[in-house]
Amino acid sequence: MSNTLRNIFFAIGLIAIVVMILTFDVSFIQLWEDICKAGYWLAAILALWGVLYAMNALSWKVIIKGSGECNISFLKLTKITITGFALNYATPVGLLGGEPYKIMELKPYIGVQRASSSVLLFAMMHIFSHFWFWVTSIVVYIILAALGYLPMGIGMYIVLGLMAIFCGAGIYLFIRGYKKGMVVKLIAMVSHIPGLKNWALRFEQNHQEDLEKIDYQISALQSQNKRSFYCSFFLEYFGRISQSFEIMFMLILFEAGEADLLTFLYSFLILAFTSLFANLLFFFPLQLGGREGGFALSTAQMGMTNDIGMFVSMMCRVREIFWASIGLFLMKVDTKVNIQGKESK
Repeated sequence: MSNTLRNIFFAIGLIAIVVMILTFDVSFIQLWEDICKAGYWLAAILALWGVLYAMNALSWKVIIKGSGECNISFLKLTKITITGFALNYATPVGLLGGEPYKIMELKPYIGVQRASSSVLLFAMMHIFSHFWFWVTSIVVYIILAALGYLPMGIGMYIVLGLMAIFCGAGIYLFIRGYKKGMVVKLIAMVSHIPGLKNWALRFEQNHQEDLEKIDYQISALQSQNKRSFYCSFFLEYFGRISQSFEIMFMLILFEAGEADLLTFLYSFLILAFTSLFANLLFFFPLQLGGREGGFALSTAQMGMTNDIGMFVSMMCRVREIFWASIGLFLMKVDTKVNIQGKESK
């Protein structure tokens, strides 16, 4: 990637982090008190996310190796993964930032077609695992409600029913996309958007062969390399579940739970409902407002106070700022391309 493009991505991320810091819903004094209260638990949360990003990178590496040689080191891939997620946090509609960056960084190693298909497949797997994560949360909530640990009224029946329909539709669409590809269809959909029709038609005409090859590589992962497909899915799905420990650490800190299975399941449900609510507002940069509202609603449903929801949301923001800053820093580190011992700028 050229230094000019890298600097553009860096500027976008830096501006977003500044906006994020200036839009905290609490005073900096209160924020600092919360950070001090979190203490070593905050260090544990930050370390947990280092492991989660490494799992994401491993999942992506499995996808790349499923279509051929992988000439990029795991550390380099982890670096690109962290920076890519940082840019996704920073830009409206998320994928407008991180995914183009990852394609351009990966292109020198495996070519533009494989880079595009692997990034798209990784994004698809990331979202696909979320749908199954949310389906699991529906089952877990119903079980806990049946055991008397959570309330279950008509309103919750409706919410869970709508979640089930939404997740079922998402899983169905992704399964079809994995079987037949989705890039060509996506461009066709874009051609129906006013103002983009002519661009989409020209793009499809000029890149028809490349788009079909990318679709073929997408479908090949699920149909011809099932081991890579399921290994990548397991890593992403397990990563989503492991993220629940972040919430659990904060509930223990706030004395709203103990280090037991029930607290972990509550944390799992808080994360699931919050992530679903926040992702429905994906067009907001940094999901401003959506994440906080999701934590407030989900913790209240678990019978917890608003103070707990606010504390959890603030600590998650601190974690996001920390890792987004790390991602921007890594963008400027080790920008050389190293392929089988050969280096170039």
